[in-house]
Amino acid sequence: MPTWLWIVIVAVAAIVVLAIVWAALRKRRTRSLKERFGPEYDRVAADAPTRRDAESELRERAERRDELEIRPLDPRVADRYRSQWTDVQARFVDDPPGAVQEADTLIQSVMRDRGYPVEEFDRRAADLSVDHPQVVENYRAAHGIAVAHARGSAGTDELRKAVQHYRALFADLLETRETEEATR
Repeated sequence: MPTWLWIVIVAVAAIVVLAIVWAALRKRRTRSLKERFGPEYDRVAADAPTRRDAESELRERAERRDELEIRPLDPRVADRYRSQWTDVQARFVDDPPGAVQEADTLIQSVMRDRGYPVEEFDRRAADLSVDHPQVVENYRAAHGIAVAHARGSAGTDELRKAVQHYRALFADLLETRETEEATR
């Protein structure tokens, strides 16, 4: 067999091996993102033009999150927030819109104390999606209801659902140093 034919065979084999390795790495990266982001992966993938764009966005979120100094709450601070949450729920009976606003403000306070930036809603939701992918959709739903109420298109039942959505995120965010140490 001529030498040039051997070179072609080796080149084709190398290309095939590289393609297999590339596909395996891509599959592993996708699996890793799906595990980390859970339902948020599916939401972003549905909204993005391609899976590659979706995965790029999720990787950017994770990189941005890694630059933040997110910390657990001191147990005393967490207890204070729990007390404030009880007040929010009690306020709902007399003032549902005020309770929803207070719940949102409380969520932002907890986020700020944990080290998350809180300037813009979409950024808050994206940052939360990295650490709390199971409940970030609750946050979006609660925020959507609050916005709808401000426009006059959400009643008391929807406001009750907003408080329930906020509560799910609130419980997740209230991680304390003691909780973190027990998890380790």
